[in-house]
Amino acid sequence: MTTDWRDEVGALERFRNVERIAELRSLSQQEAYTLENTAFAECASKEAYDAQCQALIPSQPPSPRSPPPSSTPGIQIGSFPNCTRIGSGITSTVYRSASSALKVIDSPTLPPHNAQREIHFLRTLAPTSAHLISLLSVFRDADQHLVLEFPYMPCSLSSLLAAHTTARTGLAAPLLRSLLRDIASALQSVHAHGVIHRDVKPSSILLASPTGPAYLADFSSSWHADINADEPPAGKILDIGTGPWRAPEALFGNKAYTSALDMWALGTLVVECARSPPRSLFTSPGMNEDGNQLGLILSIFKTLGTPTRETWPEAAAFKTPPFDIYAVFEGLPADEIYAGIEPEFREIAENLVVYESSKRWTADKLLQHLALKDDKLR
Repeated sequence: MTTDWRDEVGALERFRNVERIAELRSLSQQEAYTLENTAFAECASKEAYDAQCQALIPSQPPSPRSPPPSSTPGIQIGSFPNCTRIGSGITSTVYRSASSALKVIDSPTLPPHNAQREIHFLRTLAPTSAHLISLLSVFRDADQHLVLEFPYMPCSLSSLLAAHTTARTGLAAPLLRSLLRDIASALQSVHAHGVIHRDVKPSSILLASPTGPAYLADFSSSWHADINADEPPAGKILDIGTGPWRAPEALFGNKAYTSALDMWALGTLVVECARSPPRSLFTSPGMNEDGNQLGLILSIFKTLGTPTRETWPEAAAFKTPPFDIYAVFEGLPADEIYAGIEPEFREIAENLVVYESSKRWTADKLLQHLALKDDKLR
């Protein structure tokens, strides 16, 4: 049987090619992906693919003094020149200027997002962990928009997963273990200070390179009892989290949720990263689609099985308990849910993606588990 040469090309190699094409041709990452994907799909051999990628990269990097060949020149933001847009969210737009990333706040307060709280969390928490993104400065631009300066990170877990999806491969176990350790370390510090992140997802995890280290970012919707005075511990806002990474307690009206909410999200990420190619554990319709919350609930139930009073006792006290009103699904066999996933990551996921929040591993417990694994590998 003939082996397809594409099966021998790793996701990291492809990702680095995309990064080099984007940087040296001054293209957006999406434009670079398109060029690389065309070469990957059309070339008849690995040698031809390498040659095509090399041909896409200028022999000499463009001079820093020369204007970029992009049709959209960079803008000035405060004292930062040539700022190019690299992303956007519900309340902000992010630009790159040399080694800095500038988060321009478009809507300073759109609950649960709050720019001033994010600044407080970043200044308080970042010094406590090497894996929390650093806030370098805060200023206002010419239009009086609040701007947060961070160190520029060339990729995120989201873009890394996209590269692996395109390459049809999963993350290598040592890489996933390393990234997981970084994220758990960040959450350990966050939770130790009484903070719930509330939006752990691939795009909130920034990477200094395709092999790490990883940094937890985006604290715009985070919570602390003393900072979020409008959200008492038993009356927190429920419109938190993103898509398939949302925890079930928030979906069923439990306003007294805890930091275990972040650990559920991390557990779903472990499965997504460990699958080859990467694929989210649950599916969730887009935010603008009707029934997006119901769609996620059904996906969770169909995967894990409809919870009962025995498997999810705390839910009996929720505003909208999940019992008796939903169709009963048996759920998938565990071997099907975790098919192809290495045992060490399956064990982690099975102790994080648990209905009863008090039974989920904490970040402390996860780090202890990873440390024991490291000892066995030595």
